[in-house]
Amino acid sequence: MNYLEEYYTAKDEDARLLSRHGQVEYLTTMKCIRECVSGIDDPAILEVGAGTGRYSVTLAKEGYRVTAVELVPHNLDVLRSKLDGSERITPVLGNALDLSFLADGSFDLTMVLGPMYHLYTQEDKLRALSEAVRVTKPGGRILVAYCMNEATVIQFAFLKDNLAALEDEHLLTPDWHCKSEPKEVFELTRTEDIAALDARLPVKRLKLVATDGATNYLREWIDGTDDTTFQKWLDYHFTICERQDLVGASHHTLDILEKA
Repeated sequence: MNYLEEYYTAKDEDARLLSRHGQVEYLTTMKCIRECVSGIDDPAILEVGAGTGRYSVTLAKEGYRVTAVELVPHNLDVLRSKLDGSERITPVLGNALDLSFLADGSFDLTMVLGPMYHLYTQEDKLRALSEAVRVTKPGGRILVAYCMNEATVIQFAFLKDNLAALEDEHLLTPDWHCKSEPKEVFELTRTEDIAALDARLPVKRLKLVATDGATNYLREWIDGTDDTTFQKWLDYHFTICERQDLVGASHHTLDILEKA
């Protein structure tokens, strides 16, 4: 078992997205998904790195045609356990780096909501993104999620007192970019890194969205809010989540692209 499989076999990813603070990321992403398929008659949707199906299963149960590709067998088993057989969903064990079993231009919407968290070289990142673009129809949308650098420096390095450990392991560059490798599980990025990847693909960026914004900095407070306050927080978050002066400080971002 590799680091990634070990992490997700032990991790309850559904619980994170079902928590009150996790709902902000989930609801923001779902809002973006709905905007991307609005007006398309019976859109074909692909999720690459579907995890345990938080998005794919939800969309399939709403009647959408979904292909869900997942690398970790445990996650795929959990995803399948949520289905009753009535959904139009095809779960597939597969790798974001090789979607050769899928034809060019097959999907109206391709979602890459997890793989970029775990790809550590430019070559692999471009390969995964190129595959996602290839299988998307011309004019179709590609949604790509990223874990951001600054939130980790602020929360993990400073607030959780891990700075010395990161420095001892030489995991911080002089300009405070976290370095990653498989044993750290997560790859962290900055907005300029995302833009550099986009520039090498036949795509146009439509939006770069902060899917959780300041939420995870305040997760204990968010989880303790009453329903009225939480709805006010969501309203505030949705109002500012596309402000480019704030996006880089989010824990997660969503790059919304259109295939040329």
